[in-house]
Amino acid sequence: MSNSFLKKYVGSRQFYRTTLSIALPIMLQNGITNFVSMLDNVMIGRVGNLEMTGVAIANQLIFVFNLCIFGALSGVGIFGAQYHGRGDHEGVRNTFRIKYYVCLLLAVAGIVVFSVFGSQLVSLYLRGDGTAENAAASLGFGIDYLQVMMWSFVPYAIAQIYASTLRETGETVLPMTAGIVAVIVNLSFNYILIYGHFGAPALGVKGAAIATVISRFVELTIVAFVTHRRKNRYVFISGVYRTMRVPLTLAKKVLVKGLPLLLNEAMWAAGVAMLNQCYSLRGQDVVSATNITNTLWNVVSVTFMALGVTVGIIVGHDLGSGDTERAKSDDRKLIAFSLFMAIIVAGIYAALSPFFPKIYNSPDDVRSLAGLFIVIGAIFMPFDALCHSSYFTVRAGGQTYITFLFDSVSMWVMNVPIAFVLSRYTDVPISVLYGCMQALTAVKAAVGIVLVRRGVWINNIVEEKNAGQRM
Repeated sequence: MSNSFLKKYVGSRQFYRTTLSIALPIMLQNGITNFVSMLDNVMIGRVGNLEMTGVAIANQLIFVFNLCIFGALSGVGIFGAQYHGRGDHEGVRNTFRIKYYVCLLLAVAGIVVFSVFGSQLVSLYLRGDGTAENAAASLGFGIDYLQVMMWSFVPYAIAQIYASTLRETGETVLPMTAGIVAVIVNLSFNYILIYGHFGAPALGVKGAAIATVISRFVELTIVAFVTHRRKNRYVFISGVYRTMRVPLTLAKKVLVKGLPLLLNEAMWAAGVAMLNQCYSLRGQDVVSATNITNTLWNVVSVTFMALGVTVGIIVGHDLGSGDTERAKSDDRKLIAFSLFMAIIVAGIYAALSPFFPKIYNSPDDVRSLAGLFIVIGAIFMPFDALCHSSYFTVRAGGQTYITFLFDSVSMWVMNVPIAFVLSRYTDVPISVLYGCMQALTAVKAAVGIVLVRRGVWINNIVEEKNAGQRM
């Protein structure tokens, strides 16, 4: 391996120390959160396969809401990271305020949509092979879970406002700590309320939802309380509620840059939901198998997912400070590191395929199918890592329309139509259908690398001070 290659794609020890100081807390928080979600999923799965199917469908719908929150925060967060990079604390405060308006609006919208259309949305996933009795039972469990989970939308949204702003300023330990405490609370109440321990009633899927709602309030309490207690450390929070007005010029910029990201996350999540709906047409067993697969995927993929977020933070700071050459150098090394880690994780993911599905109280056909899905996902995991890093690179420079085209438009132009046709107009096995969707990740990864190499993302979006009229 030549010295020029190493210099270009491998960083110094200090570089990786800085990278891991940001990425590791995110990995740990997301890893523990997803691990407890996995235990939650396993607990429900051991109650029964129908309960697991209903909750899996409800969580697929909640996933769309969560990604809308993520997209809204990401759009505003591009400005927050760059403001912090240039030392503009008032700019960070204004991005914090804008997040409130957007996220609370989304939380209310989510509650209204799921209250009115929840039953119809869950039913979309129960049209494949299977008995009418089983479908009706899964529908009931899904609705029970969804109705309770809606109480978590507002505290979840506000907690994410705090956590995302802290991360944009380089603080990842506090959100991690709040998340860890929350998942411990969630797991504890799962044990008590799902099965009825310590004199509590056995509430099944409702118990799992109540435990999650409690944990959301705990997370919000910790992250908000500590942030306000440490105003000297988290300077942006000082006076943040003195007014909720923000510069109109900044609001317009955020709307232009942030709306595509919000739409992107919403459309991408809806696209994933549509893919799973296409899979479900092959039978209710497929719904259970994809749920098992996705649960493990969420745990093992936190490594390159967190590194993608780290790309956005580090490159955003570089761009905000005006050092474009450093931004390009850091980005190359971060993408290479993410790919390397994804290859290692893919091997672990594949190795777990014969064992993990056996944890569930599911029929053997479901377990075998889940194991096959895991192996297929492992093959294409490195391409997922490249897609993720490319996405956050382009997003760091505020090129949100390009990320919109790269992510959600490609989903609806490429993945969804192919899945729609194959699931409805052919008899291809579900393994072929699932494999085709995973293989399209390689195409998307190639496009992402081209975008990164062309430098379309190199842009300082906070170079001019925002001033003037307030809203």
